[in-house]
Amino acid sequence: MDLATLSAFKPAQYEEAADSYRATGDMARAAKDTVDNQICAGMRNRLRGEAAGAALQQLRELSKNFHYVQAECGIVSTALNGFAFDMALAKRKLDAALEDARAGGCGVNADGSVSYPTGRKLGDTELTEGGTVTGSTGGSPVPDALERQAASIHPNPHYGAALGYANRIAEALEEGGDADAKWAPRLRALTADDDPVVSARDWADAKSDTGGVRRAADTYLDTIAARPDNGTPEENAEWWKGLTQEQRADLLAVDPGAIGATNGLPSDIRDEANRMVLAETRAAYRLELDAIPKEPVKYALNPGYPAVLITPDWQEWREKHGDRKARLEGALKGMDAIQARFDSTGRKGLPEAYLLGFSGEGNGRVIIANGNPDTADHQAVYVPGTTSSLAGIGGDINRMVNVWRVAEDEADGGSVSTITWLGYDAPQSIVKDSPFSHYANDGAPAYNSFLDGLDASRSVASDAHRTAIGHSYGTTLIGSAARQGDLNVDDVILAGSPGVQVSKAEKMDVPIGHVWNQEADGDVVPDVGRYGHGGIDWDGPWTVPSDERFGANQMTTDTEGHSDYWNEDTESLLNQGLVVAGHGDEVTLQERRKAWERGR
Repeated sequence: MDLATLSAFKPAQYEEAADSYRATGDMARAAKDTVDNQICAGMRNRLRGEAAGAALQQLRELSKNFHYVQAECGIVSTALNGFAFDMALAKRKLDAALEDARAGGCGVNADGSVSYPTGRKLGDTELTEGGTVTGSTGGSPVPDALERQAASIHPNPHYGAALGYANRIAEALEEGGDADAKWAPRLRALTADDDPVVSARDWADAKSDTGGVRRAADTYLDTIAARPDNGTPEENAEWWKGLTQEQRADLLAVDPGAIGATNGLPSDIRDEANRMVLAETRAAYRLELDAIPKEPVKYALNPGYPAVLITPDWQEWREKHGDRKARLEGALKGMDAIQARFDSTGRKGLPEAYLLGFSGEGNGRVIIANGNPDTADHQAVYVPGTTSSLAGIGGDINRMVNVWRVAEDEADGGSVSTITWLGYDAPQSIVKDSPFSHYANDGAPAYNSFLDGLDASRSVASDAHRTAIGHSYGTTLIGSAARQGDLNVDDVILAGSPGVQVSKAEKMDVPIGHVWNQEADGDVVPDVGRYGHGGIDWDGPWTVPSDERFGANQMTTDTEGHSDYWNEDTESLLNQGLVVAGHGDEVTLQERRKAWERGR
């Protein structure tokens, strides 16, 4: 980079451009939210018919455009801030060298060389003419030592100082050139298609841009206070509060996965971050699935005798691509279910959803809330059990939708947020995996941290009434969370529990009388659990929450089997909703039902 270019560089102009892009991204975000949570929500709640459906589809496409604009503007803004920062470092070094050269009586030429005046050393009788030196950026110790030696023996005392100024100028110009060379391809790459359709390739490109900008902006990002190492939710919340709006926006733009996974941050921030991750992951999986060769014909007639055989081509295809195709299709099905929940906002009054955690890795992670937990008067955090994964998350999301509807009706005007928490590696096999406790023990600390994070991200003065809900192996995780540490809830609901690792309800780390259990007719899991995850006293057998000696409130159920506790218009669901809404005193218990039946 030449002297004139770096001297004339004005970082503020690029920072102002970054601010403009960020403002545009903020407007796109606001427009997206308005489309999703006001316009579409209102239409779903009031309008029906083919025309309404077509209009909603067009609005969803518009929302995708706003979302993509938001993401790209965030990336461009961070890139401009990073470029301005790197160039400003070089410019400050250059400006300081130029000022020192002038103060030292030297002149700086257009090519960066430095001219020094005549002079003589102390003790010399004759003046030595001035001259011009060209700087270098240094290198190995030998040339540097030779340079220092030459400066010390030179008869003109200004030579050494001039050489120092020239070297500083050369180093600044080199840093400026390096910054320009680093950022030029990054900034040129930040372009988007000019068509109005946001495709999977657009989001894949956005993900690539994000990674490139994050790597290039490492020096700039290092100036932002780092997240606390293994910080508590409270520490995370304080860190976030200490950042400027610009710093928050830049971190959200280039590291959404980390921001979305940080307990204690505001729910709307985590939602924005995780929706970015969801869009990018969905695009990557779709492109990968589309790249898998078409499945060959599976069966063919044997030409030698009348029989149907599996073709060799299909066998080879299955070995190479079958498992991966099935996993991608399952993951995309789960992501479609998450999107379907977003698209249900407003239907029968359903509040907006908040994606508080998402990952496509392994069996997947999904944490999604109905309503904003940061302001809700009542919260419920549901843990699903064995076989739970991203692929099947739709059913678990719908269960908490049903709980929200009942609890909202029973909350006496209070607000409710119900959360599906698949934040752990659930056992994937009833036979091979579910008998083991390590899935619960490994996942329990993450559950406790999430619950603590709901306190740290609270944006209103009042505390929330919080209920933990577990199904099947999910109850074992909740029990492990209670056993391992502070289970930060007021009530616990257990449904179809195989045991919770403790033998008494009083050990569940909630007030006495606030552990609730359901066991439906035909649900065999509690019986099976007596040989696995039940708690045990020194003088007693394995205990599960359905046993009287455990001490839980046994809620009546009118569903059957292991998976129907959340069916609409059932007493099983109503009882759960009453607990979530803080009306446990209205729950119908088994002994109350029996007494009522005897009195008929």
